[in-house]
Amino acid sequence: MMRALVLLVAVAVAGAYAFSFDGAGLKSLFGAGEGALTADAQELAALAASLALIVIVLPAVFGGYRGRLGGAVRDLVSWTAIALVLMAGYSYRDELGRIAFRIAGEFSPPGSSLAVEQRQAGEHAVRIRKRGDGHFVARVAVDGASVSMLVDTGASTVVLRQSDARLLGVDTRNLRYTVPVQTANGLAYAAHARLRQVAIGSIEVRNVDALVAQPGVLKESLLGMSFLSRLRSYEFAGEFVTFRM
Repeated sequence: MMRALVLLVAVAVAGAYAFSFDGAGLKSLFGAGEGALTADAQELAALAASLALIVIVLPAVFGGYRGRLGGAVRDLVSWTAIALVLMAGYSYRDELGRIAFRIAGEFSPPGSSLAVEQRQAGEHAVRIRKRGDGHFVARVAVDGASVSMLVDTGASTVVLRQSDARLLGVDTRNLRYTVPVQTANGLAYAAHARLRQVAIGSIEVRNVDALVAQPGVLKESLLGMSFLSRLRSYEFAGEFVTFRM
């Protein structure tokens, strides 16, 4: 009985879709040419086709509900409601996807990368949530290792603190600290380095110029413009920064 009722709802939905009021289903069925059916004729034929499909299935449905009309109506209403919810969800799938991304972003921990909707084909985009102190810190994969970096548009390059450089396999013993850099504590010196691969989520940039700061100069490594300028865009909005490439 339940299978028959499900079949009834499915047939009704399929009939309404196949013989929609644009007349495409009707024209293909009757071989009518473009413009051969008037709007009134299309509506009448679509209604007749849907009713015919339902009438074919009705005996099978209600034959199993003899003496239980209340149960039949209840099940019919329930399955019809389910069908309508599924149709509405499919119709608004794009809007629901954006809401899901937003909700996931609200519950993601600061620094974690969250994939976001693409604006164009082939685009990669990730979103980073602001940390509690108001800064944006990203978890960055560098040459296979993972480090945290403070997003800093005021830094001309990626700048690694000493401990992060060693974690990434940089031989800090042979570095020459000859590049002057201005920090919050004043003038300091750093050494040149090149990173083969820097990635945040699905975004990946190769051969990124970087500096390694002297010991004790930085509290956090900086994700500067030698990475950010290679992106298609970066956008700060509220609690999030979005990178696109």
